[in-house]
Amino acid sequence: MPQTGLIENAHNDLVTDAAYDFYGLRLATCSLDQRVKVWVLDERQGTWSVEDDWKAHDAAITKISWAHPEFGNVLASSSFDRTVKVWEQTSYSDADNAASGSSTASRWVERAVLVDAKGTVRAVEFAPHHFGLKMATISSDNHLRVYECLEQPSLQTWQLAEEVDVQSLPSRNPTGHSMPQTVTLATPTQTSSTLDGATATLAAHALAQQQQTNQTQSRPGLGNREADGGWCVSWCKDRYWGEILAVGCGVNGVVKVIQLHSPRRPSTLLALDPSPSRATGGEGTPRTPVQPDSDGPIPYSVTSVAWAPSCGRSYHLIATGSRDGHVRIWRVKPPTPMDDGDHEDGDAEGGAWSASIVGDFDDHKSPIGRVEWNITGTILSSSGNDGRVRLWKATAGNVWRPAGHISVEQAEEQQNDVEMDDNAVQE
Repeated sequence: MPQTGLIENAHNDLVTDAAYDFYGLRLATCSLDQRVKVWVLDERQGTWSVEDDWKAHDAAITKISWAHPEFGNVLASSSFDRTVKVWEQTSYSDADNAASGSSTASRWVERAVLVDAKGTVRAVEFAPHHFGLKMATISSDNHLRVYECLEQPSLQTWQLAEEVDVQSLPSRNPTGHSMPQTVTLATPTQTSSTLDGATATLAAHALAQQQQTNQTQSRPGLGNREADGGWCVSWCKDRYWGEILAVGCGVNGVVKVIQLHSPRRPSTLLALDPSPSRATGGEGTPRTPVQPDSDGPIPYSVTSVAWAPSCGRSYHLIATGSRDGHVRIWRVKPPTPMDDGDHEDGDAEGGAWSASIVGDFDDHKSPIGRVEWNITGTILSSSGNDGRVRLWKATAGNVWRPAGHISVEQAEEQQNDVEMDDNAVQE
């Protein structure tokens, strides 16, 4: 049974995200209560205690991310107040601490506020450190924004290096061919909505929205409100292929693998779509729910995406969690590079990028909140509305199987057992 710890009453409201630092000794949490807390692990006792606690935003906080330690103790937080904030831990002199035997204390200082988003910012993640101090954000206006720090010592100047409407990017299916684009419906925070391809007239746009509304009413799994959508982002950890991200946005249930080109515009390498009509089929074909009277599979928004560390594999693993309760593991194969060719566009000798589903699990039976890999990319964890954290691991035959689950009840039992053992030792 996995060993677990329990932090009781961590926040005054729902905890929306939690992230370990590089060493796994500190944990940052954020919540609907607009606060960020940093916890430190007592390795001997196996308990967590609050190191810092502060009000970070004026609305619910959605995500939090640690920068690599070579840049210092730096955090980024995103919020429904449409901002992304950069925080740095600093030391300062304190007379009270000096009197108690400690000359310094720490606090988290706001270094930068990024206000480019036209909608609620749903996710933020720092880039792998070999690309420099960069971070990617995705907001409900369906725009991916990549920022680069121009003044690393002060952390106060951030340049908007890339800004792209994810749904307007041409897509490729897992076999590499272009797919037709769909109508992009405006969320309550969007100022406009576009029809991909040729410029659409207002009449055609209104008709398309009406058709989508009618489709929504007859197919309950499909939504067009911001509350039905999912926005998530994850960086590729492999340096060789350049700056690549997996991005999900909206309600179409598709995750796009996007490559950043400087100075050219970003491009889509492929789209991860679990619909049987677009998937590669074969082993691991997803069980997408279909309504009897519908005209096809119902798309469910992707709420979480995680790109696994490569650790020498010839392929990549990307995990997604959706509102349909499914945890899917994608095996993404890059093209075979030419010996002296340019692999930046993904059009090397071996062809385009391709993907297939190698794991599809619906054990949660409820919407998925988060998927995350371990440091070697060999174990996947997922959390759902069923109140459980489930683990998935590949067998010797490279077949993904359940590897156990953790619930609050188990954590409480283990904590009680530890307390009983401590009391017995003291007696």
